Amino acid sequence: MIRQEVGALCVSLSEVQAYARVETGEEEALLAGLLRTASDMCETFLNQALVARDFEVVVRAGQGWTLLPLQPVRSIAAVRRASDGEMIAASSYRCDIDYDGRGLVAGLPSGQTFVVAGTAGMASDGNGIPEPIRQGVLRLAAYLFANRDGQVGELPKAVTALWRPYRKAGLFR
Repeated sequence: MIRQEVGALCVSLSEVQAYARVETGEEEALLAGLLRTASDMCETFLNQALVARDFEVVVRAGQGWTLLPLQPVRSIAAVRRASDGEMIAASSYRCDIDYDGRGLVAGLPSGQTFVVAGTAGMASDGNGIPEPIRQGVLRLAAYLFANRDGQVGELPKAVTALWRPYRKAGLFR
């Protein structure tokens, strides 16, 4: 299970309003919800958190290194026992973040469940997100707005074409 703060969005509501050509504030709430949905769909497609935010993830320690199921991990701040919430001394485990942003923890008793806390995300703020990802979120939010009364099937091909180069294999969510 992964618990994450609600993060900042990589595209602003005003950008979506302009792109979708919505001039009045009557549909701002709808657009804001669709923007959050588009951002969530982007993170799921990419298997990555976009804008940095705190997380807590529950993992079962194995022998050797245990991989955290989200990326890119920016920092691992603490580990505590899931059963009673007791903090584990930093000197009794090892943590690492590899070149691809995968978080790893080792040295915990095998078979036990732990909560690992830290920060994950591609960039510190929305402006640090690569422009093709931002454009894909913008286009998807506008697409969801334009098709709000119908059925939305697959992601639009223009959106997946923008996002595909940034997609990571692995677990997320």
